[in-house]
Amino acid sequence: MTSSLRNQVAIVTGAGRGIGRAIAQALAAASAKVAVVARSEKELAETVALIEADGGTAAAFPADVTNASAISSAFAEIERALGPVDLLVNNAGIIGPIAPFWEQSLDEWWRAVDVNLRGPAVCSHRVLPRMVARRRGRIVNVISGGAAFALTHFSAYIASKTALARFTEILATEVKPDGVAVFALSPATVRTAMSEHSLNSPEGRKWIPWFRRVFDEGLVVPAERPAQMVVELASGRADALSGRFLSVSDDLDLLLADLEEIERDHLYSLRVRKLAAAASNPKFDAIRAAGEAARMSKSAG
Repeated sequence: MTSSLRNQVAIVTGAGRGIGRAIAQALAAASAKVAVVARSEKELAETVALIEADGGTAAAFPADVTNASAISSAFAEIERALGPVDLLVNNAGIIGPIAPFWEQSLDEWWRAVDVNLRGPAVCSHRVLPRMVARRRGRIVNVISGGAAFALTHFSAYIASKTALARFTEILATEVKPDGVAVFALSPATVRTAMSEHSLNSPEGRKWIPWFRRVFDEGLVVPAERPAQMVVELASGRADALSGRFLSVSDDLDLLLADLEEIERDHLYSLRVRKLAAAASNPKFDAIRAAGEAARMSKSAG
């Protein structure tokens, strides 16, 4: 998809290494102008150097995604240097403590939620007013496949990524009438510093020993795979899937072909399944229907 993003400005958080670096490189290879954001200036410089060596355009903007003031300043610099932001990739994240919840430090637990949920909220809050005003823009929130399961012993990570998936769906509904798309993307397991910690740290070996099977059975994917999926989402061809819980294993062509079924049955989204025989609440159903009608009316307008 080389040149498909020519003249677009993309911000990638957590771009100093791992998946974030691969996403930044893939976007630059597709001719986007890429702003890379992370706390480590050295790692960001390495990412920029790799992109420029391949003929791409990139610039580094060190900032902590949880610091709203720092992000506002960094994003203002990005807009001055590169132009209005077309794409935001909220990739920055941390694994947090690995142990039974009651044995974890609450400060470390909340720090993971802060980075994984507040970070995307801070960055999205900064870019959305201009995207809505321009009636164009896309946001990709990097989540986790674990958001769909009750995986134990790293509750801060799973809870924050689950919340980010739901936030994505709500945000997508709010901005759809304004021409903005928002996606939640699970990158699968990539061999990164985070996955190595989960695999090899004493707490990882003790509390999530099953994680080794992902590596032993060859279920890890190269960082280039989620990076290429981000490029596809950035191209606009999958905007009809805005708000959905997507994975790198998904076939976008198949999903787009079955869009009617996906929308009718609320597929690729977080839902509570109930017994078919269980009675629903008529009052709640009426309120929900009214909210849906209002959303559809706004979209049509």
